[in-house]
Amino acid sequence: MKSRDKEMFQELALFRHKLRKFLRFSEDAARECGITPQQHQLMLGIAGFKGRRRATISEIADFLQEKHNSVVGLVDRAAQSGLVRRAEDTQDRRVVVVSLTMRGEEILRTLSLLHHDEVNRLRREFTGEHHGGRESGQGREHSRSVQHSAN
Repeated sequence: MKSRDKEMFQELALFRHKLRKFLRFSEDAARECGITPQQHQLMLGIAGFKGRRRATISEIADFLQEKHNSVVGLVDRAAQSGLVRRAEDTQDRRVVVVSLTMRGEEILRTLSLLHHDEVNRLRREFTGEHHGGRESGQGREHSRSVQHSAN
């Protein structure tokens, strides 16, 4: 194996490992806040993907890279849980617009603060800056304490 190949493989493996750790962090944080990881992604897509704080089913499907009918089921379950609301578009009644409820906004705000901190921690790891950052297991502890303070 060439030295250049070995370095490339190591770099990609490290990136994949950190990405998977971030995804695990995200999944655990969502569950600790009482929602599924899919509901968290749904709410993030509604609030942030187009910058309008609402989204159509088609836009959510694009954000999640899922099929339209799968997103409809996810939205239905999230609406039953009180996280989102559905409404017909005022200009085209065939289009469903989804927005967050107050409960959904509160949960998303809590999760977004946690994720923002974790992204900054990972950014410091990638760039080699270690200014008093948390060790890998401490992010989950922080998640629990923020979750409890949000409820």
